[in-house]
Amino acid sequence: MVVGVGSKNISGSFLEVVEQQGWTGLWAGNAINMLRIIPTQAIELGTFECVKRAMTSAQEKWKQDDGPKLQIGNFSFNLNLSWLSPVAVAGAAAGIAGTIVCHPLEVLKDRLTVSPDAYPSLSVAVSKIYKDGGIGAFYAGISPTLIGMLPYSTCYYFMYDTMKKSYCQSKNKESLNRPELLLIGALAGLTASTISFPLEVARKRLMVGALQGKCPPHMAAALSEVVREQGLLGLYRGWGASCLKVMPSSGITWMFYEAWKDILLLQRHPL
Repeated sequence: MVVGVGSKNISGSFLEVVEQQGWTGLWAGNAINMLRIIPTQAIELGTFECVKRAMTSAQEKWKQDDGPKLQIGNFSFNLNLSWLSPVAVAGAAAGIAGTIVCHPLEVLKDRLTVSPDAYPSLSVAVSKIYKDGGIGAFYAGISPTLIGMLPYSTCYYFMYDTMKKSYCQSKNKESLNRPELLLIGALAGLTASTISFPLEVARKRLMVGALQGKCPPHMAAALSEVVREQGLLGLYRGWGASCLKVMPSSGITWMFYEAWKDILLLQRHPL
């Protein structure tokens, strides 16, 4: 189900795909999605951990030195950056890094999923996209993708870290078990997806419009077009289907990430 287009409900989209493409159509673009998700998650989680540690260390240093200083000529200004959340900054950095590096794979996935007739295979898609627009074509739509990713990624990592710490404090626990991590990860994905979903609708409208030759000029125009045609509720069309994907994916990601982190730390520092 493509956000904002196609059938108006999940079951209708499910049946439509099966009728048009057979059962295998439900996994259309899955190979490229797997190729995309593995490096994206690795880059995001690695960036998140690195930036969070760097920001936390920097803030501790700033507290001792009265904050960073900005020198302009003979004038010196102390910048108060204590309000910045290391987790939120790290989440934003993670989303930006993952998007910039892996956007070409996102473009391929969208083309294979939305236009299977024009792009029947990965090799054909790569060849056709490069022939039509060169290397730059693989970064088509990166601006709206970054605009949509920034609030999602910031909220996603911030909510997970905040809920995890709050839950540990309320239960007087140092760590969470796997089902608790699964639940908190799923709730973080739900919250982030709900907050940023209108931007994802606009991004998909731009992407599908570009393929059909009637693309809105920018994200604001896409949002305005959705509201004009479908009302405010149109901004959340497909939200239910998105949650069915995001919640288990997010929960499983965090559960396995924390499990592997525990294993690797135990190997580095054996008891």
